Amino acid sequence: MARTKVFISEMDQYLFAQGTHYDIYRKLGAHLSEEDGVQGVFFGVWAPNARTVHVIGTFNGWNETSHEMKKLGSGGIWKLFVPGAEEGNLYKFLITAPDGRKLYKADPFANQAEYRPGTASVVADLSAFAWTDGRWMKNRDDKDIHKEPMAVYECHIGSFMKHPHGQDGFYSYREFAKRIVDYLQEMKYTHVELMGIAEYPFDGSWGYQVTGYYAPTSRYGSPKDFMYLVDQLHQAGIGVILDWVPAHFAKDAHGLAEFDGECVFEHPDPRRGEHLDWGTKIFHYGKTEVQNFLIANVLYWLREFHVDGIRVDAVASMLYLNYGKNDGQWLPNPYGGKENLEAVAFFRHLNSVVRGTYPGFLTIAEESTAWPHVTSDIQSGEGLGFSLKWNMGWMHDFCEYMKLDPLFRKGFHHALTFAMSYNASENYILPLSHDEVVHLKCSMLNKMPGKKEDKFANLRVGYTYMFGHSGKKLLFMGQDFGQEREWSESREIDWFLLGEKSHRELHDYVKALLKLYRSHPCLYEIDNSWDGFEWMNADDGERSTYAFVRRGSAGTGLLFVLNMTPILREGYRVGVPGGKKYCLVLNSDEERFGGNGNEIPAVIAAEAQPYHYQDYSVCFDLPPFGAAVFAF
Repeated sequence: MARTKVFISEMDQYLFAQGTHYDIYRKLGAHLSEEDGVQGVFFGVWAPNARTVHVIGTFNGWNETSHEMKKLGSGGIWKLFVPGAEEGNLYKFLITAPDGRKLYKADPFANQAEYRPGTASVVADLSAFAWTDGRWMKNRDDKDIHKEPMAVYECHIGSFMKHPHGQDGFYSYREFAKRIVDYLQEMKYTHVELMGIAEYPFDGSWGYQVTGYYAPTSRYGSPKDFMYLVDQLHQAGIGVILDWVPAHFAKDAHGLAEFDGECVFEHPDPRRGEHLDWGTKIFHYGKTEVQNFLIANVLYWLREFHVDGIRVDAVASMLYLNYGKNDGQWLPNPYGGKENLEAVAFFRHLNSVVRGTYPGFLTIAEESTAWPHVTSDIQSGEGLGFSLKWNMGWMHDFCEYMKLDPLFRKGFHHALTFAMSYNASENYILPLSHDEVVHLKCSMLNKMPGKKEDKFANLRVGYTYMFGHSGKKLLFMGQDFGQEREWSESREIDWFLLGEKSHRELHDYVKALLKLYRSHPCLYEIDNSWDGFEWMNADDGERSTYAFVRRGSAGTGLLFVLNMTPILREGYRVGVPGGKKYCLVLNSDEERFGGNGNEIPAVIAAEAQPYHYQDYSVCFDLPPFGAAVFAF
């Protein structure tokens, strides 16, 4: 197959130095090329402080002197064409540091990495994959995610299922594709969020300490295998979100840390350049080339792998200079504050370029503080420009409330109403993520109080509250069938539990919630405005019941009524928004879902009896730990 010549021009160097070369990954790294009719590989690397740089690899028997790179200009970019090198060759950059040390570094722009524990880079060819998701890609930018359903399945490939014969128990991207597509289609999730795709050395970091930002991890196959996975998900109508980690990177010797013997990617002052608690390095967000490295990385996943969004990890640690640090361990900004103004500028740059060019692409902030305007427009002068923000406050309040013995819930009643008081401030997604089911926090099922049947009933009513509440949804794998053990990356989730009746019934209930969510536009069309949500009863702390209405643009809606106690509420009356008929569409206490079988009338006509500031009301028996949803 004919190859084109790869080269780095003066304009390439200039744009990279300015931080605006958004195709730089097509120049730096290792690329199949042809010069003067000879085929080989073009190598490019940014190492501004290096004395010399050599390429070593399987193509030259790891000879440390035979292939010296040439430095281009003053910007610190080095290049070399190696005749005869080919796809699949292992390689590294041998960098001579300013102090004479020899550093053996993996390629920061490598498209593939050696299978761990190997640390070399691999020459890869990303061209010629036969994509079949043209319709999905054409339609993506025409969608307004704020008016679309979004129910995300957070997934770690290595522990979704363990292969009985695969290397280290891993299914390949291609094998995983069939299993995950079938599951997501069965359950009616709209998106999958994949943890740990960019290459990382240590399994126990779950992919949050990266060494290869441009390389899909080789644990599950090649880059084209990952393309196949994304393509299959798109054919099934499922969006793909990647966890993306610009907050910090691993210190491993082959990685980005002190890349050429000096601080190239990280801030040189450890008070700005290190996370002491995490044992990682912090990117230098004020450095134009580092901004370029990160922004081009998002565009790389978007363009080359058709990814639909990123969930940006640990945003708060980037926004606050004192995050996780004591006095004396951090430096204030030029105005004496704790805000990282360089990180703020970076996020605005990122979102203006990525979302400005690809409006259907999602950037989602995992931001755990009350930093304002995370999802506001950049043009406002205050916004960071993200599509969505994880509502960590909602998550904390929900989990703390649901863990309580029902006797004490009345004292914390407003934990479940508080999130609506600030709901309009951002575009939120409600996360019940992997972070909530590790480190002795218990699985979602075992957070629930009471005996086994009570735990399942609590989780059903809790999940109903989640799916009814304003905001997009995210649920970590295993929690939709009542995983009992905490999650561990070293074993698969406990699929065997689906052989037990109670877990299978909870699974069916979550499936019913997902179907309800996707089939009723009132649950997703108006998520960040009071136009789409109204409390019917937010103050019944004594009985620990809640009632609210979701509305859509068509005028139809759903009424949610929730009982957070084990007490049957006979003759329970709740105000309703009009003299209509209210048709039952979901009852969490049905026997098929593991409930006690308490019946609720299929249709209830509203009575002209004012209640809770409404002119009409309905009355029925509300089951213990029961959730009833009515359409009107």
